[in-house]
Amino acid sequence: MFCTECGEKLTLMFASGEGLVPYCKSCNQYRFAQFATAVSMVVTNRTKDKILLAKHVGQEDFILFAGYIKKGETAEKAVTREFKEETKLNTVKYKYMSSRYHEPRNVLMLNFIMVAEDGEPAIDEKEIELVKWFSFDEAMEAIKKDSTAEAFLKSAIAEIKKL
Repeated sequence: MFCTECGEKLTLMFASGEGLVPYCKSCNQYRFAQFATAVSMVVTNRTKDKILLAKHVGQEDFILFAGYIKKGETAEKAVTREFKEETKLNTVKYKYMSSRYHEPRNVLMLNFIMVAEDGEPAIDEKEIELVKWFSFDEAMEAIKKDSTAEAFLKSAIAEIKKL
């Protein structure tokens, strides 16, 4: 790890109340980890009995809709923007569920359950190969196994069933 300000190699140093934290001796500053933040959406229909999943071009598994939060944007705005960009459908309502660090991409994922307006999704075929509505059981079967998406989907289905 290197300092984002001066490029000096960081060393681990004890910070009171924080434990071992990367430290730049040149800047005399602790350098806490920085990572991107993204939203992930478990999309359901208005009757809340189906889940919409996406398969990206070149991928084998279905995943949740997701996207990065842009600088200056709220997570709530990113949810509606990303879903509209990927499907051309509007969001009827959404609810924040939970967060999870996704190590493979160094991203903090903020998960939402959202209800999509009725209609057929229109996709950008350069990015998304296929979108499909699934029953809850089918969605759990189709989602990428042992993934952040699977964990979010499992929690969301449990929440939806409570309602």
